[in-house]
Amino acid sequence: MPVLLTLLVATEQLGKMVYTYYNLSKALYAAARYVGTQQAVNFCDAGDPNIVAAQNLAATGTTDGSAPPLIQDFTADMISIVAESYNPPGQFQTAGACPCQDYGDGIPACYGPDVISVTIPNGYNFTPNIPFSPVLTIPMMPQALIPYGGT
Repeated sequence: MPVLLTLLVATEQLGKMVYTYYNLSKALYAAARYVGTQQAVNFCDAGDPNIVAAQNLAATGTTDGSAPPLIQDFTADMISIVAESYNPPGQFQTAGACPCQDYGDGIPACYGPDVISVTIPNGYNFTPNIPFSPVLTIPMMPQALIPYGGT
C-alpha cells in the first residue's frame, strides 16, 4: 500500500509540474506577443514602460501588476525580454541580441529587431512534494520567441 500511495502522489506531482511549465510558457508567450505588437519600444532600456507592462502581464495577468501572481513565487523581475536580429543571410541564419546604437538623439536604441525572445534566465524552481523521496528542485526554463511586428 505505501508503494502504491507513493506512485499516486508522484503521478500527481508530475501532473502539477507539467501544468506549471505549461502556464509559464503561456505567460511568456503573452508577454512576447504584447511587446511584439507595441509601438516605439526601447529594448535597450529595461525600464521602458512597454517592457515593464509585458513583464507584469506575464507575472500577474495585468499590465500594471496590481493582481496577485498567476503562479506561486513567480515575479515580473524573473523575466527577461530581449530583442534579437538575424545575422546577414547565409546558409544558416541565427538570431543574436539586437545592438544598441545611438542614432544621433543621444538615446541608445535597437531599431528594427526581427524577433522578441522572452525567457526566465535563472529558471523557475519547482520542488515536487513526494513522500519517502529526497527533496529535489527542478529548474524550469521555458522560452517564447515571436516575430517583432511593432515599429
